[in-house]
Amino acid sequence: MLRYSTGKIVSILLLTVLGFLYAAPNLMTPETRKAIEASAPSWFPGWLFPHKAIVLGLDLQGGSHVLLEVDANDLTRTQVATLRDDVRRVLRENRVTPQGGITVLPRGVQIRFADAADKDKVLPRLRELSQPIGNALLGTGGAQTLDIVTTPEGALQMTLSEAGVRDRVGRAINQAIEVLRKRVDALGTTEPNIQRQGADRILVQVPGLQDPQRLKDLLGKTAKLQFRFVAEGGGARGEVDMLPSRDAGGALTPVEKRVIVEGEDLVDAQPSFDQRTSEPIVNFRFNMKGAQRFGQATTENVGRPLAIVLDNEIVSAPRIINPITGGSGQISGRFTVQQANDLALLLRAGALPAKLTVVEERTVGPGLGKDSINAGLKATYVAAIFVVLFMFVTYGLFGLFANIALIVHVVFILALMSLLGATMTLPGIAGIVLTIGTAVDSNVLIYERIREEAKAGRSIISAIDAGFTRAFATIFDSNSTMAIAAVILFLLGTGPVRGFAVVFVLGILTTVITAVTMTRMMIALWYRIARPKTLPF
Repeated sequence: MLRYSTGKIVSILLLTVLGFLYAAPNLMTPETRKAIEASAPSWFPGWLFPHKAIVLGLDLQGGSHVLLEVDANDLTRTQVATLRDDVRRVLRENRVTPQGGITVLPRGVQIRFADAADKDKVLPRLRELSQPIGNALLGTGGAQTLDIVTTPEGALQMTLSEAGVRDRVGRAINQAIEVLRKRVDALGTTEPNIQRQGADRILVQVPGLQDPQRLKDLLGKTAKLQFRFVAEGGGARGEVDMLPSRDAGGALTPVEKRVIVEGEDLVDAQPSFDQRTSEPIVNFRFNMKGAQRFGQATTENVGRPLAIVLDNEIVSAPRIINPITGGSGQISGRFTVQQANDLALLLRAGALPAKLTVVEERTVGPGLGKDSINAGLKATYVAAIFVVLFMFVTYGLFGLFANIALIVHVVFILALMSLLGATMTLPGIAGIVLTIGTAVDSNVLIYERIREEAKAGRSIISAIDAGFTRAFATIFDSNSTMAIAAVILFLLGTGPVRGFAVVFVLGILTTVITAVTMTRMMIALWYRIARPKTLPF
C-alpha cells in the first residue's frame, strides 16, 4: 500500500541531499574544491568527502594522443638470441660440439655436425624448442614457432616461422599494454585509454596531460635493466659487448655478455638522494631469487666493477667493495630529480618486451573540448525541456512528480561519476541524454497502468498501488535487458564506447531509485495530504 514510514522518507531525502552534495563540486572552481578538501575532518575518509569533480575525457578537456608501433625486427633479434642460447644449452647438455660453432641467421640459427650420429642424438631435443601456436579452446592448427629443416649441404637450420613471429608480436602487444598502463597510471592521470590497434600498434590517450614529450619518453623506453661485470683487460672476443658508458662521456666499455641479475627480479624501486653527495639516486630491492644471485656474484667478485646497464647503456659501474647480500642497492648516474623519478617509475612498472616506436603524436587542445561540452549541454537542455513538457502536459501533477524525480536522477548520475572517479566523454553526454528519456519511460509505464486499473473500477489508492506493483516487473525486465547490453559494451568496448556504457549503466541503476521509489513516495505524500476523489490526469 501507499504507506511510507517516517524512517523511509527520511532515508530517501537524505540520499537525495547526499546526491546533490557529491554533484555540487562539478559547479565549483578547482581552487574551491581544493579548499573544501583541505577542510575535511581527519577522521573522515578522504575519498568519501564530497570534493571530487567529474574527470573529462580526452575529447572534452584535451590531452596527449600517441600511437606506438612494436619494433618487430627488434623482437625477432631477441628471439634469435634466445634461440641461440637454447640451442647452445641443448648441445652442451648432450656433450655435442657443432662443427664451426653456431651460425646466427637473420631469422634463426644453423648448426653443422661433424658426425651424423651427433645430429640424430640432439635432433629430438632441438625439436622440443619448437612450441605449438594456439590454445586449448581454439586449437593449434598444426602451426609451430620454429621451422626445422636440413639444408642440401647437410646442416640443420632452425628458423622462426611466420606464424611464430606473429604470435610473439601479439603476446608482446598484450604484455606491453599492461606495462604501459602501469607507467601512465603512475603519472597521476585519470582514466587513460590504452588499447591495441591493428596487428602491431598500441594507442595511448591521456586526458589532461599537456606534456607529450615526457609521455613519449616514458612510453618509448624499454627500461631493460641488467647487472653485468665489466670485462677488465678486454675479455675474450665474442664474449663481451661494447656499450656506451655515461660516466665515460659515451665512450665504449667492454662488459661481459653474462647477465648476473635482470630487472625482472626487482620488487621495488624508489627515488632518493645520496647522503654523501646529495645527488638524486634510485634505491632498488630484489626478490629472493635475485637477492641470492646478486649476493653470490658480489661475494665471489669483490674488487671488480659491476656495470648497471639500462637499455644497453652503462649508467654507472661502481667497484664492489664488500659483498652485497641484503638484496638491495642503489643506482647513481648523475641523474636530475626528474630523471631519477622517471627511472624509478620505469623500473617499478617493468620492462617492455620490445622497442616501441612513436608513429603518430597529437596534442588535443581544450578548445575542441569546450565546443563539445557546449554542444552536449545544449542537447541535454533541449531534450530535458521537451521531456518535462511532455510529462507535465500528459500527466499533470503526476507528470510534475516524474519531472522532479528526473532532476534527481541526473544529479545522482553526476554524483556517482564524481564519487567513482569515472571519466565523462562526449558519448557519455549522449548517454545522459538517452537516460533522460528512459528514466521517464518507467513513469509512463506506471501511470498508464494506474489509468487502466482506475478504468477497471478500482479506487484511487488501489489503482495507484496496483499500478506500481504490476508495472514494476515490466520495468525491471526492460532495464535488465538494457543493463546487459550496457555491460557488454563496457567489457568489450574501448575508449568512447566504454564512456557511454558507464553513464548508461549508472543511469539504469538510478532510474529504479528515482522513477519508482521516489515517485511513489511523492504520490503517497500527496494522497495522504489531499485525499483526492479522482486521478489528476
